[in-house]
Amino acid sequence: MATTILVVEDDMAIRDMLCFSLRHSGFECESVSDAEKGLAWLKNQQPELILLDWMLPGIDGIEFIRRLRANDSWANIPVIMLTAKGESEDMVKGLSVGADDYVNKPFSPPELMARIKAVMRRCNIVDTDDNQKIEIAGLVLDTKSHRVNVNEQRIDLGPTEFRLLHFFMKNPERAYSRGQLLDHVWGDTVYIEERTVDVHIRRLRKALEATSHEHLVQTVRGVGYRFAET
Repeated sequence: MATTILVVEDDMAIRDMLCFSLRHSGFECESVSDAEKGLAWLKNQQPELILLDWMLPGIDGIEFIRRLRANDSWANIPVIMLTAKGESEDMVKGLSVGADDYVNKPFSPPELMARIKAVMRRCNIVDTDDNQKIEIAGLVLDTKSHRVNVNEQRIDLGPTEFRLLHFFMKNPERAYSRGQLLDHVWGDTVYIEERTVDVHIRRLRKALEATSHEHLVQTVRGVGYRFAET
């Protein structure tokens, strides 16, 4: 069964180009012209990924992601933001609210397809270990259900934060540079800025604050980050 991607883009020409490129690459494409229609579509169906324009009429892309991440049924859907905004502050803002990647317009279809495949690879963990649960300091990560819990209290994480935490919990006590984390968590098939790691680390820590586990994600001065109890 083909992978379905939802395109939320108000520019008809770009929307048509995206759907043409996606179908040519073997994906199923559904498209809507604004966020309201996108949210309405999601009530009945769920795509494997969303391509989301930042500047939309009415509800903008940032608010769309906030609503997506606040809904248990939609929280794990990967999102790639498409935008003409090229400032690094804009990139950080998009990632901070829950986007999994960020592509500037204009972009080439081959580049976008590579980014889509990279996001889908890292957001769909297949754990080959017999034990699909990892527990550290009361924090339990289950790759089968794609959930993180502490004493039955669920911690809501976006797809990239889940992947990052999964890597940390499988490799505790070791310090990793930002470049190493990019290679292990994001993969080396596409270019992503190292500061992207910092944004997702902040998001992961913020999510872990609910159960006072944010201290497990430690900054190692001059190196990068590690996951440790002490």
